[in-house]
Order: sequence, then C-alpha cells, then structure tokens
Amino acid sequence: QVQLVESGGGLVQAGGSLRLSCAASGSISSVNAMGWYRQAPGKQRDLVTSITSGGRTNYADSVKGRFTISRDNAKNTVYLQMNSLKPEDTAVYYCHMLTPRYDYWGQGTQVTVSS
Repeated sequence: QVQLVESGGGLVQAGGSLRLSCAASGSISSVNAMGWYRQAPGKQRDLVTSITSGGRTNYADSVKGRFTISRDNAKNTVYLQMNSLKPEDTAVYYCHMLTPRYDYWGQGTQVTVSS
C-alpha cells in the first residue's frame, strides 16, 4: 500500500510564498519521477512541475522562474517552493508519483492566493 501525504497549503497574499511537501510511504521499490499537478475549479488537472530520480526537472511555462521543485530520494519526499504567488495560482495541488508499474496520487492540498 503506497500513500502520498501532502502538507503546506494555505492562504497567502499575492506576492507571497508557500512550500508544499509530499512524503511517499509504503512498499516503494522504484520511482521514476515525482511531481505536482494542480486543478482550479471548473478546469482540468494540469502538470505544474516534475522531477525524475536523476534530478531532471520540468516546469509549466506559467510557473517558470517562480516555482522550484526539489526531491529527497532517500526519503521519497518531494518539495515545491512557490514564490511570487499570483491569484491565478489558486488551485488544489496534487502530488504525483510515477513508478514503473503504477501512478500514485495524493489527496490534494488547497492553495489560495488573495489579490
């Protein structure tokens, strides 16, 4: 049984910062990549950023230069540092883990950016 537990969401003013964490637990033999998706009300879930086990990162254009993903492979934990937040960053943020056989998702954490 694999679980992803997110933390760090909340309410912040525009221009502020938040740091999200996602810890994976359970029977995890190999991880290809971990990342973050987000879903705003009435919209589809979109990729924000991802990081491979080798450290290669990928960012959505809308967050480049503002968000930074990092990973602790030994702890199967991924972090998302979000700076210069904008109201359009408001969404539920989901942690994602890709293994050779399965995809896993966290329960989501709300990020709300007020103007």
